Amino acid sequence: MAFVPFDDRDGWIWMDGDFVPWREAKTHVLTHALHYGSSVFEGERMYAGEIFKLTEHSERLQRSANMLDFDLPYSVAEIDAACKDTCARMGLDDCYVRPVAFLGPEAVSVSASRNKTHVAIAVWEWPSYFDPETKAKGIRLEWAKWRRPDPMTAPSAAKAAGLYMICTMSKTAAEKRGYADAMMLDWRGYVAEATGANVFFVQDGVLHTPPVDAILDGITRQTVIQMAAAKGIEVVVRHIRPEELSTFSECFLTGTAAEVTPVSEIGEYKFKPAALSLGLMEDYGRLVRRQT
Repeated sequence: MAFVPFDDRDGWIWMDGDFVPWREAKTHVLTHALHYGSSVFEGERMYAGEIFKLTEHSERLQRSANMLDFDLPYSVAEIDAACKDTCARMGLDDCYVRPVAFLGPEAVSVSASRNKTHVAIAVWEWPSYFDPETKAKGIRLEWAKWRRPDPMTAPSAAKAAGLYMICTMSKTAAEKRGYADAMMLDWRGYVAEATGANVFFVQDGVLHTPPVDAILDGITRQTVIQMAAAKGIEVVVRHIRPEELSTFSECFLTGTAAEVTPVSEIGEYKFKPAALSLGLMEDYGRLVRRQT
C-alpha cells in the first residue's frame, strides 16, 4: 500500500478541546515550539479498543510539560478521555495515539512567558513498527555517532521533542546504510538506548538493562521488568560498556512502537534471538491484547 502523507489524510484531530477536520489541524509558522523545541508528546497504542497504559502515558505527558516549565490546561483524566474520544471519532480500535502539548505562536522569543500551552491528539492506523518475520529474526543496528546528553544539560527524564533531534539524525543515517535503527551511548560512553526504544541484554538467563539516569524511563521498559519478575527472571539494572556486548547472547528493544523487538546485530556484535527474548515478545503481545 502506498504511503499517504500525514497532511493529506481525512478524519478528525482533537485540538484544544474541540475536534477539527484533519486537514485543518494547523498552527502558525511562528509557533514557539517550531523554533525553540517547547513541545512534549506521548506515543500510545490502542489494542482491541483499549489504550495500553493510557493513564501512565497521560501522567508522563503532564510531568514532561512541567519539566519544561509549562502546565497543561487539562487534567490527566481529561487527557485520558480525549484520547479515547479521538479514537472513537476516527472509528478505530487498533491504532497509534499521539498526544502533543506545545507552546503556541503568541510570541516568538527565547522567553516563553507570554505563550499559551496548546494540546492536540491525533490517532491513525499502524499495525506494527517492524513486521513479525523481521522481529523474530532480529533487527540490525549500527552505532550512533550522537550521544545522550548529561541530564545537567537537558531534561532527559522528559519526553520532549527537542531530545529527539539526535534520534532523528541517527535513525535516518542508519536506514541509509541498511540498518533498522542505531544504538546510542550516553555522554560517559555507556550504552544508553536506541533512537526511540530502551534496550535489554541476556546473559546466562539474566536480563541486563541500563539505568535511566540519562534516558527516558520507558513505559514498555517498566512493563517488561514487571513481566520478567512475574516469570522469575532476574533483571540487573546497571551501566553497560560497549565492549561488554560480546558477553551477551540475546538482545531486544522495548517501546510503545517497537513493543518487544529482538536484535540480531549492534555494530560489530551479534546476537541470536532465542527463548527468553522471543518468549517476552510473545508474552507482551498477549498482555497488550488482554489474551492472558
